[in-house]
Amino acid sequence: MNLQQRIAQHFLDSIQTKQMAMDIMQQPISQASQKMLQSLLAGHKILSCGNGGSAGDAQHFSSEMLNRFEMERPGLPAIALTTDTSTITSIANDYSYSRIFSRQIEALGQQGDILLAISTSGNSENIVAAIHTAHERGLSVVALTGKDGGEIAGILNEDDIELRVPSDSTARIQEVHLLSIHCLCDLIDHQLMGS
Repeated sequence: MNLQQRIAQHFLDSIQTKQMAMDIMQQPISQASQKMLQSLLAGHKILSCGNGGSAGDAQHFSSEMLNRFEMERPGLPAIALTTDTSTITSIANDYSYSRIFSRQIEALGQQGDILLAISTSGNSENIVAAIHTAHERGLSVVALTGKDGGEIAGILNEDDIELRVPSDSTARIQEVHLLSIHCLCDLIDHQLMGS
């Protein structure tokens, strides 16, 4: 397989994964957008977290909320728990890396807020800990996962929403996570501001 064929295969695999995800994920993405909007309208905020590429996705989401997505609107309160290196490294140093998000949720999370928890495997220890702390603090969780949902799928409660990508490929899962984030941003804007 030459380089162009490899590129074409990546595109085809991405398209196929997105087509499979479209049917499965439409309803939960819609529900998640409504839950997020209700929280924002009630004066609450959305906290987001993830590791690696998922950290980038968490930051991408919060930037679209705080600034804007595609239409002009007031900024919406969202905090990516992945951005403050002094806080993250002090928590990792004083406690453990598994607490870098949960410790921040202890300080920043309030009942009625939402945690957007992102893990392609569903098994990231610090994301699992963040979800447990979110539940203790009265936050609802929207979880972006993949594969079989991992440990996260088993700890979500009935008020939470899982957006699980039907793939075992980390790259394909991340691609659909980003599309899902854009869908959430668009749906929040559309419900908030109209067409």
